[in-house]
Amino acid sequence: MVAEKGTQTKTQQQREQHFELLNSTQIVISEALEKLGYPNEVYELLKEPIRMMTVKIPVRMDDGTVKIFTGYRAQHNDAVGPTKGGIRFHPNVTENEVKALSIWMSLKCGIVDLPYGGGKGGIICDPREMSFRELERLSRGYVRAISQIVGPTKDIPAPDVFTNSQIMAWMMDEYSRIDEFNSPGFITGKPLVLGGSHGRETATAKGVTICIREAAKKRDIDIKGARVVVQGFGNAGSFLAKFMHDAGAKVIAISDAYGALHDPNGLDIDYLLDRRDSFGTVTKLFNNTISNKELLELDCDILVPAAIENQITEENANDIKAKIVVEAANGPTTLEATKILTDRGILLVPDVLASAGGVTVSYFEWVQNNQGYYWTEEEVEQRLEKVMVRSFDSIYETAQVRKVNMRLAAYMVGVRKMAEASRFRGWV
Repeated sequence: MVAEKGTQTKTQQQREQHFELLNSTQIVISEALEKLGYPNEVYELLKEPIRMMTVKIPVRMDDGTVKIFTGYRAQHNDAVGPTKGGIRFHPNVTENEVKALSIWMSLKCGIVDLPYGGGKGGIICDPREMSFRELERLSRGYVRAISQIVGPTKDIPAPDVFTNSQIMAWMMDEYSRIDEFNSPGFITGKPLVLGGSHGRETATAKGVTICIREAAKKRDIDIKGARVVVQGFGNAGSFLAKFMHDAGAKVIAISDAYGALHDPNGLDIDYLLDRRDSFGTVTKLFNNTISNKELLELDCDILVPAAIENQITEENANDIKAKIVVEAANGPTTLEATKILTDRGILLVPDVLASAGGVTVSYFEWVQNNQGYYWTEEEVEQRLEKVMVRSFDSIYETAQVRKVNMRLAAYMVGVRKMAEASRFRGWV
C-alpha cells in the first residue's frame, strides 16, 4: 500500500521537527554540562537514551482484520534509579520524539529531586479512530511487548497524550498476568480503586499554577485580575484555565486544535469546560474564533503554551506581548525564541520545571503503592506545593547567580544529579 503524497510530506515534516527537538535538547544539555565543568564523556553518556526498544504490536480490529502498530520505549538514564515516564498514543509519534521526551523526563526528575531517571513510550496510532475494545487490545499488546524491560523497580510508565487512567488500568492488569505478583507500582496514573493517587489527574496543571504564582511574584503581578492566555484545552490546559479562573485571574483566551476563543473581559471557563469533548475540543461550537497565531500574540500578562511543540519561534518571538511565559507543553519555545524572549525581559519558565507536577505526583503514587498506605488529596497537594516552590526557587536563583536564562538554569539543576550518580557508579 502506497501512502498519499500529502501524508508522506506531513510525516516527513514531523520527523524533521522531532529530529530538531532532540538536537536542541542535546545542545542545551551540552551547554549545561560545560557550565558545570563536566568532561565531554558525561555528555556522550547523557545525550541519548541508554536503552531504546522498538516493538511491533499485532491487534485484531473489530472488523476482523489484523493491524500492526509500531511502539517505542526509551530509557534515558538509570544511574539515579528506575526510569519513569508516560506513554502517548498519537499518529505522529517518532523515535526521536520519544528519545527527546525521555531526556526531558530525566531533567524533570532531577529538577524536583526524585529518585528516577527518565523514560518515555509511544505508539503510532490515532485513538480517535479506534473503538474502546481496540484500544484495550493495543494497550495490553504493548505491555506484553515491553514487559521484559519495565517493572516497579525498572521502568514505571504513566499516562501521556491521548492515554488515561483506563488505559493505565488495562496495562497494569496485563502486567499482573505476566508477573505472578499483583504490581500496582508498575504503572502510575491509575484509577483510585486500583491504587491510584488523589491529585494525579490535576497534578501537571497544579504544578504549572504554582509556577505561575511564583513567577508572578518575581514580576510584581497580582494573580487576581491578571490577564491569562492558555494555548491548549486538553488535560493540562483545561484544568489550568479552571485553576487560574478560580484564583481570580481573567482567562481572556483559550485554544484547541481548531482555533481559539478570545474575550478581553474574560471567558466563562466553567461553561467552556461543560461544552468541551473528551479530546479537549470546544472552539468548533463557536463562530467568532481567532487563529492560534493571533492567540499567542495577544496583549496579556501571562501566556501559557499548553498544546504542542515549536509554537513560539524566531519568527513570532518579537510579537509576544506577555510579561511571563510559562511552558505547560513540551518544547513549545525554540532555543532562538528563548533567547529573544529573555533579551526582551520576558520571564520564561521552562517546560522541564513548569510541567514537573505530573511526575512528582506519579512518584507520590508509586511511594503509596510500595507502602500500602494512601494519602488524602490535601496531603498530596501540600507535598506538591513544597516540591514545586523549592524547585522554582532553586532554578530562579541559579539563573540569577550564573547569569543564564531559566531554561539553561533548569537544565543545569536537572542534569547535575544524573551526572553525579553516573560518576559515583564509575560509568564516567
